[in-house]
Amino acid sequence: MGFKETVQTIISKHTETKENHTDKELRTHYYKSTKDKVIKEIESMLNQRPGFSVSSVSEERGEIIVNINKGKKAMMVVTVIMVRPFRTAVDFSIATDTMLFSDFGYSRKLAAELYKELNKRLTFVGTGLGDELTKSW
Repeated sequence: MGFKETVQTIISKHTETKENHTDKELRTHYYKSTKDKVIKEIESMLNQRPGFSVSSVSEERGEIIVNINKGKKAMMVVTVIMVRPFRTAVDFSIATDTMLFSDFGYSRKLAAELYKELNKRLTFVGTGLGDELTKSW
């Protein structure tokens, strides 16, 4: 991660994981499972965390909306997309509700923490595999 990305991380109230993120921990994670099983596992994982409440699950759109009320208040959208049979991508978008100019890395740390926990629960395939997927088609 370069200087510009480091500064943006420090002064941000929002973290979004994506395919080619400069921070390797925040690249899209892929799992060997179906979309429905991944959604159920994420929903179960989040319901077990204190202060997290799943407010909406849309299996057809592959979205889970979560309100975080413990510690720093935040809203999270989890996107789950099945890119091929038994290859499912997961991304997080976390926005912290704070009056300050920054959440001091809270949203970034939370996204990385959730990926680590999910990696233990599902069969992890890799990160940032989108380029590989488009080349194989």
